[in-house]
Amino acid sequence: MKQINISNKQARLLTLQAQGLLGKPFESQKQGTLQAIEHVGYIQIDTISVVERAHHHVLWSRVPTYKPQYLDELVDERNIFEYWSHAAAYLPIRDYRYSLVRKQHFAGGSTDWFGSEPKVKKYVLDRIKVEGALSSADFEHTKKSNGWWSWKPAKRALEHLFMEGTLMVSHRRGFQKMYDIPERVLPPGIDTTLPTKQEFAEHLIKSTINAHGFATAEEISYLRQKIKTEVKKVIQQRVESGALIALAIQDNKQPYYTTPEVLKKLQTIKSSKSILLLNPFDNVVIQRKRLAAIFNYSYQIECYVPAPKRVYGYYCLPILFGSEFIGRLDAKAVRATGEFVIHNLYIEHQPSSDYLPALATSIKKYATFNGCDTISITATSPTSIKKKLIALLR
Repeated sequence: MKQINISNKQARLLTLQAQGLLGKPFESQKQGTLQAIEHVGYIQIDTISVVERAHHHVLWSRVPTYKPQYLDELVDERNIFEYWSHAAAYLPIRDYRYSLVRKQHFAGGSTDWFGSEPKVKKYVLDRIKVEGALSSADFEHTKKSNGWWSWKPAKRALEHLFMEGTLMVSHRRGFQKMYDIPERVLPPGIDTTLPTKQEFAEHLIKSTINAHGFATAEEISYLRQKIKTEVKKVIQQRVESGALIALAIQDNKQPYYTTPEVLKKLQTIKSSKSILLLNPFDNVVIQRKRLAAIFNYSYQIECYVPAPKRVYGYYCLPILFGSEFIGRLDAKAVRATGEFVIHNLYIEHQPSSDYLPALATSIKKYATFNGCDTISITATSPTSIKKKLIALLR
């Protein structure tokens, strides 16, 4: 089998370019937002708001003119929808049929997160069919004459109906999900046929390589049930036909695969000297093993770790300088006062060139994105970096 060898730096540039983090691959404003979602395949949704929520931050990193209302508008226009990728996410509506694979698992009872409460499920579904889109809060004060429905069982039922595909998220009210039946959510003409195993594997291969530049069979199958064998089979077929190319990366023994079209882009990719403060749930960061293998960067989000056991901070942002992750920054946006507070700053891989001006520029832009007009640094170390950065942030 023919194999192409590339360097570590080439691999990093290839995946960053594929992720839309180099240059300006997308249009501006709402159209660019949709392009970014369709290109990377999904945008993870997260509730943490110590800084701007993950889904907004990930899109802003790729579309500098992004505004949070664009997501709501794209949902209302039925260009995107909510479901699970490896976690709760916004997905392109064009890929709707591929969400049916996971929904089939739930509907078939192979996965049952919330327990089986058929009476409660029927009750909430009947109400939504008659009344239209409802949230879990709409069941909060339901009469409990029979004792078998209350807010918590209703919420579990809504989530189970959502995961099995009987309900969809129509829109959000604030940050609260509004559930409705698919017939009132899906736009006309959407393909609702269940893909075969081969079709699903082909979709995963194409979308993963499109979003990341190259991938292993394990990465392509990431958290997908019973599909890895089929993915490997399709990969082998595509390699034999020349549609896929085996890729070897310097100092990395993992078997990666890419396409001839992606490899051609290596000739035109240019590195950057700018700094990006990425989100912990960013698509280029979220697969931690891949992040360590390609970028030699170990990352763990610590908001779920008890405070005494945290090493770096509650919600650290990975710092990307060019094609290298050089450290992390723990910050908080105090929106009531308009202050962006840097609690901790760690530079773990000292760059060969001066990065502080670029870091200061990035922090200023990010603070503005968070609605903050002042910046303060409470981090105590390293002192020399803190002094220089304070001067640059003035």
